[in-house]
Order: sequence, then C-alpha cells, then structure tokens
Amino acid sequence: MKVELFVPCFIDQLYPETAFNTIRLLEKVGCEVLYNPDQTCCGQPAYNAGFWDDAKQVGKKFLEDFSGDHVIISPSASCTGMVRNSYSDLFANSADSHQCHKIQQQVMEISDFLVNVLKKDYFGAELEGVGVYHDSCSALRECKIKDEPRKLLSKVLGLEMLEVKDSETCCGFGGSFAVKFEGISAAMAEQKVRNAMALNADYIISTDSSCLLQLQAYIDKHKLPIQTMHLVDVLTTGWGNI
Repeated sequence: MKVELFVPCFIDQLYPETAFNTIRLLEKVGCEVLYNPDQTCCGQPAYNAGFWDDAKQVGKKFLEDFSGDHVIISPSASCTGMVRNSYSDLFANSADSHQCHKIQQQVMEISDFLVNVLKKDYFGAELEGVGVYHDSCSALRECKIKDEPRKLLSKVLGLEMLEVKDSETCCGFGGSFAVKFEGISAAMAEQKVRNAMALNADYIISTDSSCLLQLQAYIDKHKLPIQTMHLVDVLTTGWGNI
C-alpha cells in the first residue's frame, strides 16, 4: 500500500527523529512511503492567529504538494485536524475546493490509520516503565481519536499504562496562547505533569509534538524525573530486542 507522508513543522524542526520513526513504522507494516521534500506547513499557526489570507496561501501550497491519490499519513493530530476541518473554511467556494475535498478525505493521523485501516496494533515494541497518555485537544475533539493510541500502547512489552486524572484537559500550549497567556499556560502544564507524577509515571505519551514540547519545557525547567515521548517513538522502541 502506497501512502504519502506529511511531516508537520514542529516535527521537522524539533523532533526529526519522530519523522524517521514514522517511516520505519509504516514500512514495518508493509507500506511504501512517498515523501515530497517540497512540503512545508499546513498553515495552522497563521490560521489560529487570525491571519486567514496567509493561512490560505500556505494551505494552497499544501494542496499542491500532495496528490490525494493515496492516504496521507501524519504523526500529528493537530495538523491532521487543521486540514480536515479548517480547510473547509479557507477553501469553500474557491477554485481549489475540489482538490481540498480530495485531500481532506485522504489525510489521517497515524494511530487512526494503523488501528482502523490496517487493523494493526502490535509492532514488537519494548519499553520498561509506567506511562500515561495525554489526549491532545486536536486528537480528541477534531479527529475523534481516543481509544486508538491506548490500544497501540497496551501492546508495548514492559510498559504499564495508567489512566491519569484529567487526561482530556488541555496542556496549555494552544499555539499563541502559550505566549499571550504565559502564566495560565504554565499552570496548565504544571497540572498535567503533576497528575502524571502522582502515579509515579516515567513517561507522558501523546500523538502531538506541540503538547510534548509544552510539557517537556515544564519538566526541564523544574528538573523533574519524568519525560515525554511521542506515540510513534514508543512504538519503534526496542525493536533490536526481537
């Protein structure tokens, strides 16, 4: 099965290993991964900040960078949600509406694709420790993803997954929200991290790198004995032990 890979800005710039692990994971299940190096951004930062004209310009390039002939896989529910939902605002009744609709039907977050399309949930991953899963706002509310990541994580050997208090509460990132309302944003991150530490968790796992960036920043600032991991990175850990 051929799939197109969409690597979001955050992952490209800050977590490139997650992008490579996404390819490893997709190839492990037999997919042929197509990657267009000309791709850039989906336009979400500009869109959320209210600069819709700029977002539309970036989004138009996105529509041109992907054929729409194959499923488009992204290790980000946030960016997937942007394309699936917000592009309807940007490209309604425009010359690009047909291509937009075509792309929207094809773009998927990776856990959704693995569980609901490929019907795969075990990849031979091993990770010792206790983990909690953080439901990002975009995954939960825009992409309706909740059980899929948990199903995948339940099959990771050595990883004990616990349900954390307020797992569906926002981490406080919210793009420009973290900049405009720094105090509130930091308090929200603190709550998420402290709830995880109350369970003696070793890992906070999510499918959105922006959430992980927010939480890891709080962890690093306070030198706390816990770390964040992207779902994809967990699922590709320990393969050498097979």
